[in-house]
Amino acid sequence: MWKGKWWWRFPQRLRSLGLLALLVFSQSCVWYGECGIASGDKRYNCKYSGPPKPLPEDGYYLVQELCPGFFFGNVSLCCDIQQLRTLKDSLQLPLQFLSRCPSCFYNLMNLFCELTCSPQQSQFLNVTATEDYVDPVTNQTKTNVKELQYYVGESFANAMYNACRDVEAPSSNVKALGLLCGKDADACNATNWIEYMFNKDNGQAPFTITPIFSDFSVHGMEPMNNATKGCDESVDEITGPCSCQDCSVVCGPRPQPPLPPVPWKILGLDAMYVIMWITYMSFLFVFFGAFFAMWCYRKQYFVSEYTSIGGSIAFSVNAWEASCCDPVSAAFEGCLRGLFTHWGSFCVRNPGCIIFFSLAFIAVCSSGLVFVQVTTNPVDLWSAPSSQARLEKEYFDTHFGPFFRTEQLIIRAPRTNVHTYQPYPSGSDVPFGPPLDIEILHQVLDLQIAIENITASYNNETVTLQDICLAPLSPYNQNCTIMSVLNYFQNSHSVLDHKIGDDFFVAPASLNDTSLLHDPCLGTFGGPVFPWLVLGGYDDQNYNNATALVITFPVNNYYNDTEKLPRAQAWEREFINFVKNYKNPNLTISFTAERSIEDELNRESNSDILTVVISYAVMFLYISLALGHIQSCSRLLVDSKMSLGIAGILIVLSSVACSLGIFSYIRIPLTLIVIEVIPFLVLAVGVDNIFILVQTYQRDERLQGETLDQQLGRVLGEVAPSIFLSSFSETVAFFLGALSVMPAVRTFSLFAGMAIFIDFLLQISCFVSLLGLDIKRQEKNHLDVLCCIKGSEDVASIQASESCLFQFFKNSFSPFLLKDWMRPIVIAMFVGMLSFSVAVLNKVEIGLDQSLSMPDDSYVMDYFKSLKYLHAGPPVYFVLEEGHNYTSLKGQNMVCGGMGCDSDSLVQQIFNAAQLDNYTRIGFVPSSWIDDYFDWIKPQSSCCRVHNTTNQFCNASVVDPACVRCRPLTREGKQRPRGEDFMRFLPMFLSDNPNPKCGKGGHAAYASAVNILDNNTDVGASYFMTYHTVLQTSADFIDAMKNARLIANNITKTMGLTGSTYRVFPYSVFYVFYEQYLTIIDDTILNLGVSLGAIFLVTMVLLGCDLWSAVIMCGTIAMILVNMFGVMWLWGISLNAVSLVNLVMSCGISVEFCSHITRAFTVSVKGSRVERAEEALSHMGSSVFSGITLTKFGGIVVLAFAKSQIFKIFYFRMYLAMVLLGATHGLIFLPVLLSYIGPSINKAKSFSTQE
Repeated sequence: MWKGKWWWRFPQRLRSLGLLALLVFSQSCVWYGECGIASGDKRYNCKYSGPPKPLPEDGYYLVQELCPGFFFGNVSLCCDIQQLRTLKDSLQLPLQFLSRCPSCFYNLMNLFCELTCSPQQSQFLNVTATEDYVDPVTNQTKTNVKELQYYVGESFANAMYNACRDVEAPSSNVKALGLLCGKDADACNATNWIEYMFNKDNGQAPFTITPIFSDFSVHGMEPMNNATKGCDESVDEITGPCSCQDCSVVCGPRPQPPLPPVPWKILGLDAMYVIMWITYMSFLFVFFGAFFAMWCYRKQYFVSEYTSIGGSIAFSVNAWEASCCDPVSAAFEGCLRGLFTHWGSFCVRNPGCIIFFSLAFIAVCSSGLVFVQVTTNPVDLWSAPSSQARLEKEYFDTHFGPFFRTEQLIIRAPRTNVHTYQPYPSGSDVPFGPPLDIEILHQVLDLQIAIENITASYNNETVTLQDICLAPLSPYNQNCTIMSVLNYFQNSHSVLDHKIGDDFFVAPASLNDTSLLHDPCLGTFGGPVFPWLVLGGYDDQNYNNATALVITFPVNNYYNDTEKLPRAQAWEREFINFVKNYKNPNLTISFTAERSIEDELNRESNSDILTVVISYAVMFLYISLALGHIQSCSRLLVDSKMSLGIAGILIVLSSVACSLGIFSYIRIPLTLIVIEVIPFLVLAVGVDNIFILVQTYQRDERLQGETLDQQLGRVLGEVAPSIFLSSFSETVAFFLGALSVMPAVRTFSLFAGMAIFIDFLLQISCFVSLLGLDIKRQEKNHLDVLCCIKGSEDVASIQASESCLFQFFKNSFSPFLLKDWMRPIVIAMFVGMLSFSVAVLNKVEIGLDQSLSMPDDSYVMDYFKSLKYLHAGPPVYFVLEEGHNYTSLKGQNMVCGGMGCDSDSLVQQIFNAAQLDNYTRIGFVPSSWIDDYFDWIKPQSSCCRVHNTTNQFCNASVVDPACVRCRPLTREGKQRPRGEDFMRFLPMFLSDNPNPKCGKGGHAAYASAVNILDNNTDVGASYFMTYHTVLQTSADFIDAMKNARLIANNITKTMGLTGSTYRVFPYSVFYVFYEQYLTIIDDTILNLGVSLGAIFLVTMVLLGCDLWSAVIMCGTIAMILVNMFGVMWLWGISLNAVSLVNLVMSCGISVEFCSHITRAFTVSVKGSRVERAEEALSHMGSSVFSGITLTKFGGIVVLAFAKSQIFKIFYFRMYLAMVLLGATHGLIFLPVLLSYIGPSINKAKSFSTQE
């Protein structure tokens, strides 16, 4: 205290002299020059306690480059030129990774410059261990500095760390400190980072330097506490602050995801439930109120209280009472009836001619099957050639090559316990997951090596993994890329067995292993192995807790190469067989290959062939037996119509074959959905028509003097208009459904529409002729099938008879259903069903759970269940199309993510999205070739060098004095390359292999990411890769694609490319399969709406402009479709292309259930609506019920025993729902609805009937 007062009594001038003297006195070194060898090519520094020495002028350029703060006066330093060179070499890796943030690297250089050369070294460096050394050249005895203490200001250390902690390593999608700290970036802090850099065990420091952190004097030492630069500050007038990507301070507040939409609720309940409940209650109130009002009115004004409500009193009709449309409708009906009557008579009179031409037509059409093409490629099946995802896939494949094929294993060790690593001498225990046990790793390595040695045969040639694998550094390095934790150990048992004590246990992803083992950590293929790709089942980023190992073998995917692609598929087949049969009790292996899903789908289809065959056999047997009407046991074989039933089935199948053949002629490929669904649909339509025609004949009485051909012509004239109505409605509906952009729906609609139309033509021609022949056979008392054999009992003529089912409908079901008290109950029930279905309409899930497409016993199912162990999703590429100018500063700033780049650049926006990974599904920051290129080409780096005479590129590992920097160490040279400079060195960057002296070489990471055009004069398309988060459900995949597109569209907009010839788009391998779900709701509305519209128009025209009948029928079909959605929600059936095809088919089958009843009602001339509804249901109900419901029900039940989930869910469940809903609506609800609000009687028809 006294000394302080004494000091301040001196005059100002004396104080200044004293400060100068203290400054000169403090300039003292602790070392100078290099002495003995420490290890390898690393040397100790020589102890020296004198003043700093002037640096020779030929070292000035090094001081200016590394430590410009010391370049003043006579440049007296505590280091010589060789020490400066050593400093430069040792800082190459930090330079390449940290110099993208100038202030970070400035602080780091400050730390090392003060350590190496500061004239005031003695203030903060304390030598603690030395040894003598004899110089072999001069024989002088010198002293090696073996250990020392470095007093570092705590404030300086924290400031340096804060400036560097956010710096990215673009090629690795990780923080740069994760590669330079010996720990994961999240575990790195200011002290352990500096401790790690100064620890001789890190493989870089020549001797141990112990940092001591304090902001105050310790033991007489003054800590080095130089001024620092924050990452948001500029270092000089040339450079600016670090980018947002490398400095969170610059970014401001972290972006927040938008709040999820608030659920629409009323009184705390789902709004749709509440609204539909209120609507339904209101309907019941109004409906039953009207019912009771009508009942009271009837009781008051009508003589009998039993007159039907909603009916009308029978009345006599005068011709002038008919409306203007009635005569037109009657005339049109009469025209159709007459046309079909004459045609039916002709077919019965000339069966040979009709059958011959029918067979000839079938033969010609079916011959097209020789040109049939079956689409099995999932891309062609689910993605339209003109769809956005398909066009983007083609663009990506064309410019960068198709995305590689993936063979992946997820391995667990369920019988191995967690083991604990105990650091010595101190530190907390570190638990390691079961698969990281050394013995387990050896066993996994055995498996991996065995897979590498798998051989396959294709065209008598041997195919190995080496022939097809992805080798990014080829031809310099032919090793296959294998993403495996064992690649940290060079896929070697001997390297895996290396042991040594080490404080650093987390596997690094750096270029040089920084552990005591000094084994390279780059994979054998020349690239880094990222822990989040090869380890699974860990929490947060504690890789040591991993419970699974992930091994991935990327295989080249040959674009449209029919020779090389089968070679890869042949190897994959052997890979699958090998892993299936691999036995190791200590390992549980889940795996998949690129071909696995397609293989399993084919196996699934083959395994269910028997089930489908049995299903159709049941339907065929029922049809064959149910068509006949057996009058007595003695006439069983005569009255049977098995041959006619078989003929009808063959006609149905022939129509399907004709449809396939016709479209095969014009080279339209068919799909598995067409093969599986269309026979079911056409059988439903065709069999229904067969039953209507045959059963109508069986109930008909031949008139006196009427011949068989006249009778069958009259019967056909009666029922053919109804058959024509349903078939033509469905044909037009399906053909219009072909307007869909979804390939599966479009193909199905085309084939279905043609098949139904041909089936109709064959049924009103060939089948009518066959029916005539069968009746003649029956009248001649010949046996069915064995038609040459005559029965024992002769019958003069076939008597008209009514089947038991017809009598049930006529005498029991119809009267009961149309009772006054029953009809309101039916309406209330069906409106209730509709209300419920509308309430859950928006809750039907969208997508297709990929596990549903696999058989229950598939090995792929195990893989799907193991996806939960993964920590990275599919790669996603943000592609900037050809046309962007990368050589201009403006163009570079629009794309890059480093210093000076736009705050809304392409890379920066993807970086921002990765900060909201739970919302955007972007899991990691992007790898940016342009940012790594800028780091690679910096003159301070040793990466970019050219031979001074040949101008050939010199790799950083080449030691040759003739190799000089690509760009001068000047103000201009330190700036980004532009124009010709940019293009001159870019090909060198893309061909440079990364190595310990230059980790920024772009060959491994970016060789395929950049298209170079016009003889290296321009950049074409390029991509910036990152990863999605782990995606498991269809909703995850859909959400990921949707958000990636939103991000890309925003980038395109902010770059000012809207309306330009190029844009930014995202691409991932799964987009082509999931794009359909972005528009599936619109497609569903369009397809079903177009189908209903077509049915409405055709029905209205064919019913003689009967608008109201068409409205009622289409309304009922719409109810069936809405109720189908209700069933889908109840039964867990999602909306996708398969279910949409079924919904379109449901629309067609619903026509069969509704059109015949509706037409029968309109042509009925009974007095009241109830009577007309009862007649329509009696005459058509039994045929519809036996023709569709019973036929289909038997076949559908068999599908419940299918092995595949997709058959059980999308065929059994949906087919059962469409048949039950169609039957109940067509045979129960529609007659009741017609009895209330059906169209009034056609007075012209009624008058003609009375006449």
